[in-house]
Amino acid sequence: MKIKPLADHILIEPIKAEEKTKTGILLPDNAEKDKPEQGRVVAVGPGRRLHSGKRALMDVKKGDIVLFTKYGPNDIKVEGKEYLIAKEEDILAILE
Repeated sequence: MKIKPLADHILIEPIKAEEKTKTGILLPDNAEKDKPEQGRVVAVGPGRRLHSGKRALMDVKKGDIVLFTKYGPNDIKVEGKEYLIAKEEDILAILE
């Protein structure tokens, strides 16, 4: 199934946090972990519609690694795979 975001929405594949702490302790799967804050852009909508009827250009593109607000994106599951859908305003930075 192909997902095509609308307006200024972005489909993100979350990058899971490290399973090991800085001191080398392995975290079990049932440990409470923070929501991911970075991910890879899978698809980008065409941009929000301006008052003039034109579309605003999107700053991110497919393949970008982005940082986003922790609780801004919505969690979705498609064909057993987890994704996030965020508005462009939830994207804080592009990692290079």
